[in-house]
Amino acid sequence: MTNAQTTAPAPSPTEVEKRRIRTAVIARQLDQIAPGTARVRTVPVSTDRDGEQRLATWVALDDALGGPVKADRDAHRAARGLLRRMFPAADWTRPQTYDAITGRLALDEPTMPEELHR
Repeated sequence: MTNAQTTAPAPSPTEVEKRRIRTAVIARQLDQIAPGTARVRTVPVSTDRDGEQRLATWVALDDALGGPVKADRDAHRAARGLLRRMFPAADWTRPQTYDAITGRLALDEPTMPEELHR
């Protein structure tokens, strides 16, 4: 009896190398935008300005230890723009987190600790 499992094929060495280079480029550009940035979090928020509802995006720039990186509004805007250009297929209407160390963009949703699932 065989157990046939379908698994995704391993990425080719050229794909791995491209991903590594892309991750390094994004990390370098983020560091130029706001030195020390290791993580970018984006959260779409609805605002009420002069009685009109508008959609805005809250952006947090964090260092490798999770602390905030000192940066002005333009740096936050530039970091968001960089990620939107590098990940055009991402759903930016939902909260996202980009890890500049791993190069991973992930949906940033709250999760419940495992011990509370019981």
